[in-house]
Amino acid sequence: MTQNKKIGLFIPCYVDQFYPNVAIATLELLEKLGCEVSYPLGQTCCGQPMANAGYERDTVGTTKHFVEIFGDYDYIVAPSGSCVLHIKDHAPAIAGMEKEQESLHYKIFELTEFLTDVLKVENLKGSFPHKVGYHASCHGQRGLRLGSSSERNEPFFSKAKQLLDQIAGLEWVELTRTDECCGFGGTFAVTEEALSVQMGKDRLQDHLTHGVEILTGGDMSCIMHLEGIAKRNQQPLKFMHIAEILNQVIS
Repeated sequence: MTQNKKIGLFIPCYVDQFYPNVAIATLELLEKLGCEVSYPLGQTCCGQPMANAGYERDTVGTTKHFVEIFGDYDYIVAPSGSCVLHIKDHAPAIAGMEKEQESLHYKIFELTEFLTDVLKVENLKGSFPHKVGYHASCHGQRGLRLGSSSERNEPFFSKAKQLLDQIAGLEWVELTRTDECCGFGGTFAVTEEALSVQMGKDRLQDHLTHGVEILTGGDMSCIMHLEGIAKRNQQPLKFMHIAEILNQVIS
């Protein structure tokens, strides 16, 4: 389906600055799966942090730039549900670029969504003998619908589990509270520090209680928050983005 299609890799600014290995893993993974991927060097922050802090008017420039940089690609893929959701549903309207913005809604994908829905990955070869706990980040879970939500009366589904279940030796650990917020929430972690930290501690305890070895997820922002709390409390957990696990498995 992606043959002769132009795929643009969109890397969130915090991944670029703090977790470049996640960006590299995403690129390598897509290439191993047969995709021809380009990384537009002119890309910048999508504007989500400013918009979430109430300064949406100041993100017009970043939004216009994003449309110009990625507008000619057939698919745009990012290892971040929150940034993808911002571009799809929350970016400010740019006068004169309505058609271009609407087209982005249908061609930008979070990584696991792209792997399951576009590439139709169904037979991953490789082994990862670890007990893995998955953190379902709020924007991906409830905004992009990457998985079922516990507050809705609907059958269970998870695009991440659909992929990880294909890996030999990997044990998907069922948590008590499967899709509870970790407490990060961007600037929420700054303005409501105590509440944010306690929510993070609660999420970590759920994983620890169930014997998780590696905590994974699709948003490094949430993983960063949880990893910071775990390190300060010397808790025995390893943290990996799902792209890093998948890329390691099929290397």
